[in-house]
Amino acid sequence: MIVYPAIDLRGGRCVRLEQGRADRETVYAADPAEVAAQFKAAGAAWIHVVDLDGAFAGEPQNLASLAAIAALGLKVEFGGGLRTRAMVERVLALGASRVVIGTRAAESEAFVSELVQAHGARIAVGIDAKDGRVAVKGWTDTTATGAIALAGRMDALGVQTIIYTDIGTDGMLTGPNLPAQEAMLNAVRCQIIASGGVSVRDDVARLTELKKRQPRLDGVIVGKALYERRVDLADLLAIARG
Repeated sequence: MIVYPAIDLRGGRCVRLEQGRADRETVYAADPAEVAAQFKAAGAAWIHVVDLDGAFAGEPQNLASLAAIAALGLKVEFGGGLRTRAMVERVLALGASRVVIGTRAAESEAFVSELVQAHGARIAVGIDAKDGRVAVKGWTDTTATGAIALAGRMDALGVQTIIYTDIGTDGMLTGPNLPAQEAMLNAVRCQIIASGGVSVRDDVARLTELKKRQPRLDGVIVGKALYERRVDLADLLAIARG
C-alpha cells in the first residue's frame, strides 16, 4: 500500500484547512518544496499535492510550487482547479505524474472520458463526500449526486484511480471512515486511494489490513497528522509495506 504524504498549497505556502474551510487555515511551512524534500528523505516516492487556491478559483494558482516539487524527482499527484484539458496538459508537462479531476468529473462525463482516452492512468478522479453526497468547488457546494453512484460512472469510463475523501473526517484527526472506504471498494473495479482522518499509526495499520481483503486499495493520503507530528512518515511507510 502506498502512503501519500499531502501538501496543500495556498498562497505559495504549505497549509492545512480543517474540513476544507478557508477560515480554518493553519500554515505549516513557507516553502512547500522543502517539505516535499523532507518527505522524500523519509522514503516517500509519491506526494499528493492540492492547489487549494485553484480549487476555489477554478484554475491552479500554485504551478511554480508544483514544478519545484516535481523537480525533486518525486512522483506528484496533483489536483485543484483542473477544469480544462489545456490546464491538465500544462500540469502534466510541468512534471505531475497523475492529475486529479474533481469538480469537472461531477459535471461532465465527456470531459473525463476525453482525458482518459488521451492520458490513461495519469488521470484520476477525486470524489469528496459529505454525508455520502459529492461536494465540489473546494467543498463549498454539496450536490445531490451520491459518491458511490459517481464512482460507478467514472469506473465505467475507464478511470483507473479514485481518491475518496470523507469530508467529515478530513483534518479532524478522528480516524478514517473505514466503512465508507470499504463500501466504495465494493462498488467499483478501479483502484481507490483513501483520504481523510488518519491520526495515529494504527489507522494506517487498519487500512493495511483492509488492503488484504480489498487489494484494490491503492493507498492512503496522510496530511495533518504528519504536520502535527502525531505520526512518523518513515514508520507509516514501513507499516504500509507490510
